[in-house]
Amino acid sequence: MRCGSLVGEYLEHHPYPENIFWLIEFSNTSLAKDLTAKRNAYASANIQEYWVVDLKRRQLNVFRNPVDGDYRLERSLTDGEISPLAFPDIVVAVSRFLD
Repeated sequence: MRCGSLVGEYLEHHPYPENIFWLIEFSNTSLAKDLTAKRNAYASANIQEYWVVDLKRRQLNVFRNPVDGDYRLERSLTDGEISPLAFPDIVVAVSRFLD
């Protein structure tokens, strides 16, 4: 099983960008860095989807479709539901991140 082999592999190093399908940051004091430097780094690494949970403003920032070091699609949500691109059968209530 591929998943099992990756678990053992991660004991020796962090996942490679091609192994990351959906990345979530919970941000309180590092929001500026998460929305700029990390956003650009993840887009440059071709991470397809990056979510930043802004704990102070109580909103979910969703970035999708990396192109040329930035994301083409950006959404800010305070309620409702969303599904990650890589796992469309998973439906996440935004409130689960914010409550």
